[in-house]
Amino acid sequence: MAGLTAMEKKLAEYKCNTNEAIQLKLVRFPEDLEDDNTTFNPEYSHQVFGDDEVAFGYKGLKILLYYIAGNLSTLFRIEYTSKVNEKFDCVEADDVESKIREIIPPGFCTNTDDFVSLLEKEVNFKPFGVLLHTYSIHNEEAGEDITYQIYKADMTCPGFREYHERLQTFLMWFIETASFIDVDDERWNYFLVFEKYNKDGATLFATVGYMTVYNYYVYPDKTRPRVSQMLILPPFQGEGHGAQMLETVHRYYMSSPTVLDITAEDPSENYVKLRDFVLVKLCQDLLCFSPVKLMQGFSQEMVTEAQQKLKINKKKQRELAKMRRCLRPEEMTNQLNQIDLSLQREQLEESFQQLVSDYRRVLERLAQA
Repeated sequence: MAGLTAMEKKLAEYKCNTNEAIQLKLVRFPEDLEDDNTTFNPEYSHQVFGDDEVAFGYKGLKILLYYIAGNLSTLFRIEYTSKVNEKFDCVEADDVESKIREIIPPGFCTNTDDFVSLLEKEVNFKPFGVLLHTYSIHNEEAGEDITYQIYKADMTCPGFREYHERLQTFLMWFIETASFIDVDDERWNYFLVFEKYNKDGATLFATVGYMTVYNYYVYPDKTRPRVSQMLILPPFQGEGHGAQMLETVHRYYMSSPTVLDITAEDPSENYVKLRDFVLVKLCQDLLCFSPVKLMQGFSQEMVTEAQQKLKINKKKQRELAKMRRCLRPEEMTNQLNQIDLSLQREQLEESFQQLVSDYRRVLERLAQA
């Protein structure tokens, strides 16, 4: 702070980190509202508040975004201990409320009483779409198995469009380059994970996460589903729900004769690791990956069967084939030789060691599955 004027120092006190200021909750019971253990914060807020992820003009800023766990009805409220005014040389505070209103749909609550009233009606909420898969995970804290269900939905499901508008707001806080999709495009599929839980003797459903998949047309009569966005909400991360959802989605598309292969849009490193685990797990069901065949070493039969039955995309090989088709032989050679040989070897070794580490992690996870 050295060299700053007294006014600049004073103004600096009114800058808030928006990743800390935004407080999110998934509320099941009224007491959750006052329970700090149910609060979680964004990983990102730059798409709403700029690259520096700062809101100016407030001390003690709290941006409360509370969601009813199932239907995601929303409570939005802003709190702060003080705010800049005309004494600060005519500077103005950021319009935090308008920024948030740009991403959350209308119809949210602004006071706790209205929100609690909606919470009492949560018993009427039921998952959207068609049930694809049910699974259980043992919860050590609760000392019991908890049941989860995965559904496939679309915009024809009554109430789903409004629900999705609320659900997609989480993308802005947890996917770095997230964007809202065109829900009027019928080629989108939606896959949702819900937890079943009991409240006053009734069975209710809490939103766990979701995935969007776009079905591209492939001439003449095929489709290529491409995973666009996938999110497991923070309170449920690390429990295996991502693997359950991705495996369910793969099995859904694998069963369709019109699906050519399954791809992903700009996959993150974590997604690639998850996909590797799921695909290796699915490979265990194939005859050519039986223990006897595996002992004989890797074969072209494995490649062919995995691509045909699991609808695995060819990935980098397809890109290389495109280069061969589009470039003259000398251009292809130049393209592949652009990197210095010693640097190639160094990068190759680094990639190899990373791949070995990733595969070891996949095998360790398979052993525990």
